[in-house]
This record gives sequence, structure tokens and C-alpha cells, in this order.
Amino acid sequence: MASLRRVKVLLVLNLIAVAGFVLFLAKCRPITTKSGDSYHDIHPRAEVANLTAHGISSIQDAVLKRLSLLEDIVYRQLNGLSKSLGLIEGYGGRGKGGLPATLSPEEEEKAKGPHEKYGYNSYLSEKISLDRSIPDYRPTKCKELKYGKDLPQISIIFIFVNEALSVILRSVHSAVNHTPAPLLKEIILVDDNSDEEELKAPLEEYVNKRYPGLVKVVRNQKREGLIRARIEGWKAATGQVTGFFDAHVEFTAGWAEPVLSRIQENRKRVILPSIDNIKQDNFEVQRYENSAHGYSWELWCMYISPPKDWWDAGDPSLPIR
Repeated sequence: MASLRRVKVLLVLNLIAVAGFVLFLAKCRPITTKSGDSYHDIHPRAEVANLTAHGISSIQDAVLKRLSLLEDIVYRQLNGLSKSLGLIEGYGGRGKGGLPATLSPEEEEKAKGPHEKYGYNSYLSEKISLDRSIPDYRPTKCKELKYGKDLPQISIIFIFVNEALSVILRSVHSAVNHTPAPLLKEIILVDDNSDEEELKAPLEEYVNKRYPGLVKVVRNQKREGLIRARIEGWKAATGQVTGFFDAHVEFTAGWAEPVLSRIQENRKRVILPSIDNIKQDNFEVQRYENSAHGYSWELWCMYISPPKDWWDAGDPSLPIR
């Protein structure tokens, strides 16, 4: 999984050390591992005998087999972190593919209170995986674009106050899952003085264990408001680019490269990706048509139809000024 990429890096860095232990492990008892729906034994002593016969390729196979086993163990342990919070990981379950998620009649009754509290169906959110798949609505031409390997790194900053824990963590998971690891410097969670207990120790413990070194938590000692909270996140950021987001979002594949490419071309640019909608009642992902974002004279945020010259160009991958 994409969320384990950093664990894989550490495992690869220790590859040489693991290889050195192959001979030592030959004296250990066989390890039983699961493959598909069946179980089989790994006999270290037999492997060492094969190493002599088959050479380096067998050494690599043995090491990779143990690394795969270790990765599986690590993932199961990490997955247990979300279970302790009553949450779910993986790409299946309710709302998969961005489709509407539903509750049973009994669950609907339980969901009423939290729904009124947060303004969205937080009870249903807890039944939806933190890693759920969502549709990729990018135009075909956008998917075909190629980007350089020297793009700047981004610090993703989420601002929240008394947000539902499952929604915050889904935002974090989707950012990790859909941002290329070399481009993601860090994720910073700015808590603007929330008083919900689950957003204190439980949140901090989870992100520290699930994404060690990648996710930081900044806590304001008093309610600062959106703009000052963003500034606190910016102060903590170390990436070349900073991106500010609400803590109730889900990222799609390929979102980061065009944003970072535009900024790399001109560091004075402020970029806003295309934003679709997540319905508050059932978490269905609803596609919004191409538009720019702007403000009325009363400073209300609004969607603006692209200008005529953008439509005339006939290229939906072009930015909208």
C-alpha cells in the first residue's frame, strides 16, 4: 500500500543487514506464513543449502521473502491502530469508489446526534474506510501529461477545530496514499484549540505510530481563527511549497504534480486545484464541472465559469486564470 512506502524505504536500507542474518536464521525454527488462502513453511536451513547451490539470486529471494513477511507483520500492527479507535482501513467497504454509503435503520437512529453536532454524518464516516477509493474525474488529457522528477516538495497543512476524528484521519490517509512519496515533505495538523478528547491523545498517538516522522501536530493554546491558524502551520512547515486544506477532504491520484509544476514555473503563483464535492449525508463524491474559484464583492467564495478563450482552446488540461 502507498501508506507503507516509508516503511519499505527503511526495510530496503536494512537489506544488507538482513542478508547478513540469513546464515544465523538457518538455525532457527521454521516460520509459517500465509500465501493466498493456504499456509506454508519457510525452512531457513533448507534455504541456506539452496543458497550454496543457486548463488546470489537465491540469497535475494530469501531476503525478499523475509522482508515481505516483515512488511505483512508491520501492516497488520499498523492496521490494528485504527481498530482500537473503532475505525477501518483498506480500500473496500461502504462508500467504495466514491459511491453513496448507507446505514441500517438502527444505525440511522444512532447517527442523528453526531450529524447535528458536526454538520455531516460523522457516525457514517466511522463506517467508511480511511483508505476508501474514490473516482478519478480528471480529463483524459490531464492523465496523459508528464512531469519532471525535480518537482519541489510540499508541506500539506490541515486546519481543524472539533472536527470528527475519522474525517481528519481520512484526509491524512488520502494525502499519503495519493501524493508521490518524494513530493510529500510532511503533513501538519493545526488544532485551533479543540476541546474534543478524541482529538488530543488518541489523535496524536495514532499519527505518531502510523506515520512516524511524517505527520506533525501543532496545537494553539487559544482559538486563533482560520488565518492565524494557517500561519502557525506555515511556521512549522519545512517544505519548499505549502498547501492549506480543510481537514475534511480526500485527494485523488495525480493532484500534486500539476500544482507543483505550476509553482515551479513561477514561485509567485497561488494555485487552487479543481475541487469536487463530498456530500455531507452519504459521503458520495460528486463531480463539479470545470470552473475557476473567485469571490463576489461581498467576499463570498463562488465558482466562476472559465473565460471564452479557455473554452476556445479546447484543452481541458490548461489552467484557468
